[in-house]
Amino acid sequence: MKATGIVRRIDDLGRVVIPKEIRRTMRIREGDPLEIYTERGGEVIFKKYSPMGDLSEAAAQICESVAKNTGHIAVVTDRDTVIAVAGTRGRDLMDKHNSPELEQIMEERRTYRWQTGEKRVRVSEEVERYHLGVASPILSEGDVMGCMMLLLEEQDPSLSEAEQKLVQIVSGFLGQQMES
Repeated sequence: MKATGIVRRIDDLGRVVIPKEIRRTMRIREGDPLEIYTERGGEVIFKKYSPMGDLSEAAAQICESVAKNTGHIAVVTDRDTVIAVAGTRGRDLMDKHNSPELEQIMEERRTYRWQTGEKRVRVSEEVERYHLGVASPILSEGDVMGCMMLLLEEQDPSLSEAEQKLVQIVSGFLGQQMES
């Protein structure tokens, strides 16, 4: 655990303010759920909670099936990071932070399909090799939970409408699994 040197007091309602710098660094937004852990030494640990984490095994299996059947890298993210990847390449994306452009696509709750000649959108700023072919947000009860994607490399042509529909179906299915 890394000390920040920041000290905060608990107010009369039991609240503590997480400093803006830490919220920005850890990508904690207003309304984000946090899990609370305690340690024997009196430590209280706040950890970002990802409801998609409960589906990571299912997401990995779905990615594997989609990747085998499309020949493209299949990826599922939660709101912040890549949680499942399958395909012959792409393992270097696991646990990488989502790019701001991908976060914007998710927040706009729209399906994205790259067309030849358009600017490429990266999954993560940390990995330059791949860009979105198709991306569809995973919605559960109207809330954005993550995103399902098929990725392309620089030389790959744009994906078809059928592949777009497949990604939309999978994202819809994952969203329904979050509700049950």
